Amino acid sequence: MFVRALLLDLDGTLVDSTPAVDRCWKRWCQEHGVDPTGLADLHGLRSADAVAAVLPPERVAPALERLDELELADLDDVVALPGAAEVLAAGGGDRAAIVTSAGRALAGKRLAAAGLRAPRVLVTADDVTRGKPDPEPYLTASRLLGVPAEDCLVVEDAAAGVAAARAAGMRSVGVGTNPDVGALPADLVVSTLTELRWARRDGGVEVVRR
Repeated sequence: MFVRALLLDLDGTLVDSTPAVDRCWKRWCQEHGVDPTGLADLHGLRSADAVAAVLPPERVAPALERLDELELADLDDVVALPGAAEVLAAGGGDRAAIVTSAGRALAGKRLAAAGLRAPRVLVTADDVTRGKPDPEPYLTASRLLGVPAEDCLVVEDAAAGVAAARAAGMRSVGVGTNPDVGALPADLVVSTLTELRWARRDGGVEVVRR
């Protein structure tokens, strides 16, 4: 398929941060008396939305501050996923955006730890009012790139992100790097990004199965 822009999720799509995320959330749950099994359906959401789903309103702000502290301090084992550098290179600075549920500071640290350079457009949890599965994050990236939604391809590992893409009127590729998300309702599902070839063309990117 030919698309004019690639809108890329970060954690679980470009960067493997799962060990660090698991450590931080496990410690956070212990500190706040939260059953971690209750977080299974919250993958892909902003931390603020996930915390608000499991704690009463009066506890959310300090609990979120503590979670941010834990995650910013733990970058061990954060690495680029196979094919991530190739996808970013195909998009270049004008045909790719990263759209993440992480905050801007955390996204920057994880990209640096993985040895990846962010494209010009980076949409984070700090830049939107409503996070995934709301379409706002992806529509924001589309607007900043100057590319209509129907000409964008979203690449995601979370059901919430795929739902956001669909609500935005965008096509999507689901990457099965996270076994907890089940079958992603994406237009195309692959195990890793390396199953696809990303070739820059005039005005966009050609995406085909290898």
